[in-house]
Amino acid sequence: MEATTAERRAGGIGSLRVLQITDTHLFADLSGQLVGVDTERSYAEVMEKVLGEFWPVDLILATGDLVHDGSESGYRRFKSQFEDLAVRTLVIPGNHDDATIMRRIFSTGRVTWSGSALLGAWQFVMLDSSQLGSAAGHLARSQLQMLEQCLTSYPEHHALVCLHHHPLAIGCDWIDRIAVDNGRELFEILDRHEQVRGVVWGHVHQEFETIRHGVRLLASPSTCVQFRPGQQEFTIDDVPPGFRWLQLYADGRIKTSIIRVDAAQGGVDLDCEGYR
Repeated sequence: MEATTAERRAGGIGSLRVLQITDTHLFADLSGQLVGVDTERSYAEVMEKVLGEFWPVDLILATGDLVHDGSESGYRRFKSQFEDLAVRTLVIPGNHDDATIMRRIFSTGRVTWSGSALLGAWQFVMLDSSQLGSAAGHLARSQLQMLEQCLTSYPEHHALVCLHHHPLAIGCDWIDRIAVDNGRELFEILDRHEQVRGVVWGHVHQEFETIRHGVRLLASPSTCVQFRPGQQEFTIDDVPPGFRWLQLYADGRIKTSIIRVDAAQGGVDLDCEGYR
């Protein structure tokens, strides 16, 4: 359900305005491209829409594949830009990220890689589903234990769980092959904690939503290249980039919508058969 303009700008009583951006795929080179798309320009256009129509926000969630080439300069530029916004921002790595560099650069400040955060009536748990050398996701035992501990420690807070890879099939065969490989273990933990309200992720470069045992499961588009839903093989879509807007209420309700810029980036290679 889409929040009204008034809700976006002012928020309801006790509500949080949360922005999820994902899969920015920035490069050290400001003119870097992914399947013909200038990712820096596309990301800038998304943020222009955020700042012009959806600001202010209380929290930003950046759910992986921040920098396509894993460059330190790319991460430092990303961090600097979001530090300037003066809003707490939680980041996690994706399969294209360099987790070692990220952990060092995002260790302090408003823009951090931290396991969890409390804000208002909500707890945000940030899970690392990346694994070195693989496009697929996996939640290490330490991540699952952290999730269990976070949820056990704050049962009075509604919980939103964030990761990069999708934890269940979304009906897109090629990308379902590189989902989280132990999603069942994740859901076993979530099922034990009734305060969990939603799970959000990136990776799939497309909008997706379903409900499982009363929990909202949400995937969001990239700020650059989009993948066409329901495909057996890698297929680029021609829809515009975007972001997810969430309004989180003190009673546990979630209002959310996908917002896209007005037009898709020019130059996208719709015939591309994959990228690394």
